[in-house]
Amino acid sequence: MSLKWNPEKALAIATIALMSLAIWIVFFYLPEMRSGTGQILDNSFKIFYFHLPIAFTAYFSFIVVLIASVQHLRLNSSKWDTVALSAAEVGVVFSFLVLVTGSIWAKATWGWYWVWEPRLTTSLVLMLVYLAYLMLRQAIEEPEKRARLAAVFGIVGFVSVPLSFLSIRLWRSAHPLMFGSSAYGGSGGGLEGTTLQLTLLINMAAFFLLFVTLLLYRVRNEELRDKIRSAYH
Repeated sequence: MSLKWNPEKALAIATIALMSLAIWIVFFYLPEMRSGTGQILDNSFKIFYFHLPIAFTAYFSFIVVLIASVQHLRLNSSKWDTVALSAAEVGVVFSFLVLVTGSIWAKATWGWYWVWEPRLTTSLVLMLVYLAYLMLRQAIEEPEKRARLAAVFGIVGFVSVPLSFLSIRLWRSAHPLMFGSSAYGGSGGGLEGTTLQLTLLINMAAFFLLFVTLLLYRVRNEELRDKIRSAYH
């Protein structure tokens, strides 16, 4: 008896394996981390290795929404509309996790779960923009009109992504700048050492793979729901 290749199942298994490796590395492989002055950092800093990959994955999710929205308007294809919807739903989940992990880190670093500073505020706005996108889709019943208006919203709303990403570079912020430099002369400390960089790279890959897996399953579910609806009409 031949085994049928199932790409979704294979992708899910690969995601679980890589996520397990990423979690193990953060908690059991990483050495003690020190600041630039040599001070040992609190273990709460380890959440950075989840927080940053989750944030970049959220941004990537909304880039997919942008591309799918443009393609829908160009081709008037329901498939691209399904991709945009699925990516937005997954992206909202990741953007919520950005706020959760960021708040946990903020509590350990600043003593408060929330501070109204540029990065946290624009991250909240980012999530609310795409929640509004999903609410817009729920409010319109006619499929073609819903897809068209959602595509326009997905394109216009994308401005919140670079606004969030560049916030700590454009305005003074309490949020740490890890890479690059800001308009006020601040520069990111980066990560020195192969172990730290490898850990971040593996976590980046793990969360990216998780996004791809969730997106694929969400698209398949939406396509199945459309087939069921067609069968009953």
